[in-house]
Amino acid sequence: MRPELIRASKLLQNGSPRAAEEAIGLLQNTVYGFSMKVCGHPEDAEDTMQEVLYRSLPYLAKIQEPRALAVWLYTVTRNRCWRMRRKPAGAPAHTLSLDDLMPNEAELAHLLEDTSQTPEKDLLNSERQSELHRVVLKLPVPLRLVLVLHDMEELTTDETAQVLGLQPGTVRVRLHRARLAVRKLLQQTATEATHHLRKRASHQSLKRRPADCRDIFANLSELIDDHADPATCERMQAHIDACPACVAFLGDLRRAIDRCRSLETPCSPAITNKLNALFTREYLDLIGTKPEPKSGNKM
Repeated sequence: MRPELIRASKLLQNGSPRAAEEAIGLLQNTVYGFSMKVCGHPEDAEDTMQEVLYRSLPYLAKIQEPRALAVWLYTVTRNRCWRMRRKPAGAPAHTLSLDDLMPNEAELAHLLEDTSQTPEKDLLNSERQSELHRVVLKLPVPLRLVLVLHDMEELTTDETAQVLGLQPGTVRVRLHRARLAVRKLLQQTATEATHHLRKRASHQSLKRRPADCRDIFANLSELIDDHADPATCERMQAHIDACPACVAFLGDLRRAIDRCRSLETPCSPAITNKLNALFTREYLDLIGTKPEPKSGNKM
């Protein structure tokens, strides 16, 4: 869970006007950021932020626990955002198969040739966030929602499952495919931008990886997130340690996950500050607390 939500929950229990103002500001940023990551349109994200926060004000003081606040807020925001969504260009309607996401021989050869040449280094720092956001918006909806909630909003597997009404096992499967898809799309973007990776073979003539490598690729998120049982973890790690291709692929996947976790989509301060003042006054009225006098006022 994002630390902002833990802090907001504590501030709401404080009961003071200043604490309420800060808490509502944190919730505004959370709702806007989640809406932008999932739907990708600033206007829709602003509308979602306003409606969700306005409708949430009567309930905020009643939610005592940070986890309950997070699950409830993300569930309400997801429902509102998805009603207003516009389908991003290039977003497939179906969930990608595992075979769609497996690296081919040319891609693995590229990773082995120059492990220092990564998507992060291929793109200028100023472009990385927007490029990653475009990649995330290309994911099928079921994968995108799980990725954003788990890796970007920092919900646990169980919390993500509760928000989406899924089983934890389904969340883990979708999360791994989403991560693989982001990694593959980032590699394609970096390759197109730098012309570094040459086309060495057609899709029909590419060799398949050995079955044990494919099994490792299909379950790497279980290893990364410590969900694999000890025996499976030991078996996977032994294979990876002896397989340069798997080492390179695991490193590239970890970098893609780290990029996802660092994505931020902030709202304009002018908008958030204006709405924060309105929401705070409304919230204080609902809980029967008077706003604090402005500093500098004379008695």
